[in-house]
Amino acid sequence: MPAVTLQIEWNITMSDTSNPLKVGIAGLGTVGVGVIKILRDHADLLSQRVGRSIEVCAVSARSKGRDRGVDLTGFTWCDDATELASIGEVDIVVELIGGSDGPALALARETLKTGKSFITANKALIAVHGKELATLAEENNASLRFEAAVAGGIPILKSLAEGLAGNDVSGLYGILNGTCNYILTRMEREGLAFADVLADAQRLGYAEADPTFDIDGIDTAHKTAILAAIAFGMAPDMDSMPIEGIRNIAPVDIDYAQELGYRIKLLGLARRTADGVETRVIPAMVPLSASLANVMDATNAVVVDGDFSGPTVYVGAGAGEGPTASSVVADIIDVARGNVYPAFGVPAASLQNLPALPADKHSGTYYIRLRVNDQPGVMADITAALARESVSIESLIQRGTAPDEGVYIVMTTHQTVESSALSILKHFTALECVLETPTLIRIETF
Repeated sequence: MPAVTLQIEWNITMSDTSNPLKVGIAGLGTVGVGVIKILRDHADLLSQRVGRSIEVCAVSARSKGRDRGVDLTGFTWCDDATELASIGEVDIVVELIGGSDGPALALARETLKTGKSFITANKALIAVHGKELATLAEENNASLRFEAAVAGGIPILKSLAEGLAGNDVSGLYGILNGTCNYILTRMEREGLAFADVLADAQRLGYAEADPTFDIDGIDTAHKTAILAAIAFGMAPDMDSMPIEGIRNIAPVDIDYAQELGYRIKLLGLARRTADGVETRVIPAMVPLSASLANVMDATNAVVVDGDFSGPTVYVGAGAGEGPTASSVVADIIDVARGNVYPAFGVPAASLQNLPALPADKHSGTYYIRLRVNDQPGVMADITAALARESVSIESLIQRGTAPDEGVYIVMTTHQTVESSALSILKHFTALECVLETPTLIRIETF
């Protein structure tokens, strides 16, 4: 067979600053300011890498007079963010407003309808409206990019869509919320209660004044839905995802986890099974030997299981001005280079509506903690409840507290379906000897 020679002709004129790429930014919080700083401080470097200069030309925010530490002189100011879409010189619109609807959604729709590329760090917007926006982008020959929406400065979406494109991904899981990881880390290190660490985290700026989205797992759920969409070629699906946060994690659970060889982490999980796709946000016990167990403080981490690559691990800063702005600028550079591909790795029309695995069908092992009266017959009642659901115990720890406060009984189960584990909790709750609502935590061994 004769040799085949491929000849590639490059038509890139490097440092062609006569035709700069013009960017409009909606939202001038810490990330928006960070984007301006990167484009300003690395202007020459980016021009060399892209082949043309990149310039901010228009901005929009709630307050024009606020001092943000960057010079906005020379930028067109828009009181209404959607005006950015109609400014002729704007090539790319960057949305950093937040929220799944309202101004952010209106701006996304208007921008893509004009054929301009749209870049966002807004995980709620993409998790809820991702397929609609991906369709709009393709219909109008525009690019929709959202690397900064998941895991801050970690290029996890690009890794899934490009670096692991040759793999059939069976699952992924990760620590996707720095606030929760910070709280759990301090609870473990300092033996503090959840409420005390949360209050301190709010004072230090690690947690919002209203921390609901973080501590109740909603932020992690948005990110998990996006990761699953790219990994499995499916439309983002928030409706089918069970979500549980960390409000009910107590210091005693963290101590028992350590004794049993685990560490508690809030995880976003996405797996393909024979019965459907499982996506879920849960506090889980992770073996101390696992890579995720050693990810502490506000750091994020994601593990992806590919059939040819095997497990790959991505660790880094999950939030903050620099890391998140870095991912936004990476998207700008990709668009500037013409590196455009479908938002979720496959055409929007090909995104599947895959069946969701019901939460109670999950099969796994569980940690259960009870606080009970220290009296004869308690263990007989407990074992009878376990027998009714055909659940067997792998390990059991019984330890007293104060004489008038009862005793803790902690058990881990053998493999069982979640519906049986939840039924056991109902049986336990109904027992007169049980002094407080039982605690159930999934064990994940990966």
